[in-house]
Amino acid sequence: MPERLHLVVAERDDLTAAVARFVLRDPDGAALPGYRGGAHVTVTTPSGQRRSYSLVDPGGRAPQQYVICVRRDPGGRGGSVSMHDDVHPGDVLEVTWPANNFALKRAKRYLFIAGGIGITPIRAMVGELRARGGAQIELLYLTRSAEETAFLDEFSEDGTLLHHSATSGRLDLWPHLEHPDDDTRIYCCGPTALIEEVLALTAHWRPSRVHVEDFAGVDALGGRRTPFTAVWAPTGQRIEVPADKSLLNSLRSGGVDVDGSCESGTCGTCRLRLLAGEADHRDLVLTGQERADHVMPCVSRALSQEITVAPTAP
Repeated sequence: MPERLHLVVAERDDLTAAVARFVLRDPDGAALPGYRGGAHVTVTTPSGQRRSYSLVDPGGRAPQQYVICVRRDPGGRGGSVSMHDDVHPGDVLEVTWPANNFALKRAKRYLFIAGGIGITPIRAMVGELRARGGAQIELLYLTRSAEETAFLDEFSEDGTLLHHSATSGRLDLWPHLEHPDDDTRIYCCGPTALIEEVLALTAHWRPSRVHVEDFAGVDALGGRRTPFTAVWAPTGQRIEVPADKSLLNSLRSGGVDVDGSCESGTCGTCRLRLLAGEADHRDLVLTGQERADHVMPCVSRALSQEITVAPTAP
C-alpha cells in the first residue's frame, strides 16, 4: 500500500456551487513529499471511502501544502458528498503520498483539453510548464457555464480558450486536432464522453502523443466478459469468477479479504500481485511495466482461463 500521511485541513473554500477547494498541510509544519504536475493523492474521506484527487498547484521537491478540488457528485458513491458535508478546517485526513499516472513528457508544444473538474491536474501541469519556460502551450477549458467554472478569473486572463456549452453549444475540437504533429503532446482530462471524442479525433496521431485521464473510472462489467478461475496464492484456494461478477467481489465472496474503495479502477487501493496467468487490464492506475506483475481486481479480469493472485507486499 502507498505510504500514508495525516494532514490537517488548513483552508477550505468554495470555487463554485459544486466545487470545493481544500488546502492540506502537515500539522507540525513539515514539508511534504514532492510531486510533479499531473499527480494525485488518495484521501480517506470521513465516510471511510477512499477517493483519488489531483493536486491542482504546480509541484516541487518539498511543498508546504497539497491543494485538491472536489466536485460534489450527489449521484456518486458518497465520497465527494462526505468531503463537502463532513470536512472542515482543522480536521485531519489520511492522505497517501502523491502518485502520477498522467505525468508530463517532453515536447516542443502542448495542447491541453480540460472538461469541467478535469482542469485540476491540467492546472498544475500548465503552471509547471510556464514556470519552466521554453514550450508552446495551448489550453482548451470546456465547462457548461461561467458559474460552473473553477478558477474562472485565472483562466480568463491567460490566453486560455474558455468555452461554455450552455451558451455556445458544443465546441468543435476537429480544427485543433486535425493535423497530427510529432512535436506536440495532447493531454486531456474530463468526463468519459470528452475522452472518447478526443481519442476518436486523434486516431490518426501517433498513440504516444495522446495522453488521457478519465475521472469517471471504468465499468467493471463492461466489454468482454467471460468466466475464469482465480487462485489465491497464500492458501491455494480456487475461486470461480462468473461473467457477471468482478474479480474483487468474487474473492470477497470466497472469504478472501481484499481492501478496496473506488471499485472503478482509479484509486489503486485493491492492487494485487499477479503471479501467473494473463490479466485483462482495464484500470487507470497501473503503468505498462506494473501490469506485468500486478492487477486491479475491481475492474480487471483474465484473458487466460486461470490467474494466480496474492496480496501486495506489506
